[in-house]
Amino acid sequence: MINSEDTTQLISLSRDCEVISVPYGEKEILKEGTEVQIMQALGGSYTVYTVEGMFRINGTNADAIGKEVEKPPSLPENITDDEFEEKVWDQMKTVFDPEIPINVVDLGLIYDCRLNKSEDDNFIIEVDMTLTAPGCGMADVLVADIQERIEMMPRVVSVKVELVLDPPWSMEMMSEAARLEAGLI
Repeated sequence: MINSEDTTQLISLSRDCEVISVPYGEKEILKEGTEVQIMQALGGSYTVYTVEGMFRINGTNADAIGKEVEKPPSLPENITDDEFEEKVWDQMKTVFDPEIPINVVDLGLIYDCRLNKSEDDNFIIEVDMTLTAPGCGMADVLVADIQERIEMMPRVVSVKVELVLDPPWSMEMMSEAARLEAGLI
């Protein structure tokens, strides 16, 4: 959880840290000792400012800024297929646009999620998603985030996230809560 102290305090990276530039989506390394300021902390990822620009730090690198490394979700042993699908949607709700503090599900970016069972009772998952703008530099990052979040789940053997741009995204696809949070209602 982010607190007001985090957004005013400069934090020195405790080690070299892989980051993604925002909004370009390019992987970079910020060196140990680089001072960062946390601007957004949602879904286990952190959007930070530095003198070099804005970057996203994945939850697996949270220790570099003194935060707890994200743990994979646990599931009950006797979970039903419908409950498992709910958990998949919950995992996708932990992916946030690095610039907009709204998750990809409530933004209306997830068009479809299909779960298929493998022979050994595990899951093969396919997701169709879109972007708020076709030229979004963070497209590959958001696709990878969704894939990584779902792959963290037990019993998931394969995840394919397909980026589709038809039909084009519009604000009407946002949930009511997302529109309210964005100040559109």
